[in-house]
Amino acid sequence: MPRPSAQPSPPPDWRRQLARAVRDPRELLQRLDLPMTLLPAAESAARLFPLRVPEPWLARIRPGDPDDPLLRQVLPLAAEHETPAGFTADPVGDAAAEANPGLLHKYHGRVLLITTGACAIHCRYCFRRHFPYTESQAGRDDWRATLAWLDAHPEVDEVILSGGDPLTLSDRRLATLTEALAQRPQVRRLRLHTRLPVVLPDRITPGLMALLKGPWEVVWVIHSNHAQELDSTVAGALARLREAGHWLLNQTVLLRRINDDADTLAALSRQLFQLGVLPYYLHLLDRVQGAAHFEVTELRARALAAELAARLPGYLVPRLVREEAGEPAKTPVTPLAGSSCNINDSRP
Repeated sequence: MPRPSAQPSPPPDWRRQLARAVRDPRELLQRLDLPMTLLPAAESAARLFPLRVPEPWLARIRPGDPDDPLLRQVLPLAAEHETPAGFTADPVGDAAAEANPGLLHKYHGRVLLITTGACAIHCRYCFRRHFPYTESQAGRDDWRATLAWLDAHPEVDEVILSGGDPLTLSDRRLATLTEALAQRPQVRRLRLHTRLPVVLPDRITPGLMALLKGPWEVVWVIHSNHAQELDSTVAGALARLREAGHWLLNQTVLLRRINDDADTLAALSRQLFQLGVLPYYLHLLDRVQGAAHFEVTELRARALAAELAARLPGYLVPRLVREEAGEPAKTPVTPLAGSSCNINDSRP
């Protein structure tokens, strides 16, 4: 009698992965075979800004290495208690740009919606780590106020879904929004600012692709800071986005002791392009309270940008920028002419 053929296993449930993210500093250290001497500082800093690390990200961290570049993005440190001058709770002027609750209108022709306060991962340098999500979400009750604002501003032809991370919303909640936006003929581009294709790639499902179909071009601005983040599961998620005909761009934040050298940044640009993603921006750190230890000096950043321009074809060189509150666009930062990246940051 023939044996029944094996049924294909169902794809991993991204919602279960999201729910099971590591939130306890002790568990994080134990899972990664890291010294418990790091625990008091990690627990103290996690009270300022909670720890959250999903399993797919955890699996890419090298066990036993406290300097792993993926670990350093998520490990709470005592330095988060430092409050140097110039670091604020709202470094990019979100509050002043709020035209409606959770609706930010900074730049001509486009508007950004704070769709949720939830993220799949808590990056310790997050510029919205102090954002008042409870009061400022575009769809906290429903989307009517947001849609009414759009109807009153026909010059806005691009809607950016942000957060938090918009892909932590359920398909049902996202569909409610996208179906309403699709009824606004002015919306020609739908942009998603998200880390989930990198940190939770199983979120990129056929159902998600279906609900994003509309009378617009879909632009994804993903966020990757290091080539070690881009494993085969991420490659698969990005391939699914490309197959849907979507545009893929990447934003990187320049982070001290994580990606502040030319070899690391060049490797990231090459790997992104191999996966069908264009390097877009290389951001100077937004000076948010709790993240000063990540800052790279502007002089070194300019030298790194010059080195990248010398090594890579122009389409692989992200634009070095900073975001300044109240400005009508990102502020370009000029690469250091005639320089190499041997300018060192003297801080420990």
